Amino acid sequence: MPQGEEKRKPIAPVVKWAGGKRRLLERILPLVPEHETYYEPFFGGGAVLFALQPEKAVINDSNADLMDIYRVIASQPEELISLLEEHAAHDSKDYYYEVRALDRDFDRYEAMTDTDRAARFLYLNKTCFNGLFRVNRSGEFNVPYGRYKNPEIVGADGIRAMSSYLNRAKIRMLSQDYREVFRGIRENAFVYLDPPYMPISETSSFTGYTAAGFDRQQQTELKKQCDKLNRRGVKFMLSNSCCDFIIRLYRDYRIEHVSALRSVNARADGRGKVEELLIMNY
Repeated sequence: MPQGEEKRKPIAPVVKWAGGKRRLLERILPLVPEHETYYEPFFGGGAVLFALQPEKAVINDSNADLMDIYRVIASQPEELISLLEEHAAHDSKDYYYEVRALDRDFDRYEAMTDTDRAARFLYLNKTCFNGLFRVNRSGEFNVPYGRYKNPEIVGADGIRAMSSYLNRAKIRMLSQDYREVFRGIRENAFVYLDPPYMPISETSSFTGYTAAGFDRQQQTELKKQCDKLNRRGVKFMLSNSCCDFIIRLYRDYRIEHVSALRSVNARADGRGKVEELLIMNY
């Protein structure tokens, strides 16, 4: 946040997202350096952005449906709220699977408006098992119903607050390969990277956000991109799992160990407190 700017009330993320940083904000925010433009190429739920609320930002996620939610929130918040209220009124196990199946019917899915798709995404996100977002190889959402007693599906106040910020600030929203986001980046920028984590066990991988995963080779490529940012004088912070591979990979940078409480996982033994890393070049 630029010096002298009034501190604003943090905006809560509207999506549940594996690896979300809401519970780590107290550790992350004090480490964010002064900057003019904020970059976040693996946006997800956007907890850090919505806490900082910079006046200029570039946000990106390879999940195009996710980024469309933020565009809809910015442009049509009231219509989105109305559709979510309809979903909430009909919520049941049978209704959930009917809505989930829409992406299996190409013609019907293509006929949906951006607001229809955003409302569908948020409804599924709030009612699916443990808030886990996962798609199969065909890109179809495949998480079972969550059986919550009173899921908060609408969240009208949060949507309105987020819409107000996205319209107040200068936010560029992208959905492309994260490496493209860095084109033209300047030294006075700050980049926060929160990629799909390196799995620390066979059951802990969170690479199902899109039809493509994020493997060891891609983690190594990400390190090369961080090196490029460093050579250009751009400050970055990266979050990742605490494992020997990541520690060795980023051994030339500052590494802070933090404990995070995780509640989004397909397996119960993958939830609870886990150790993570914050990696910085400053």
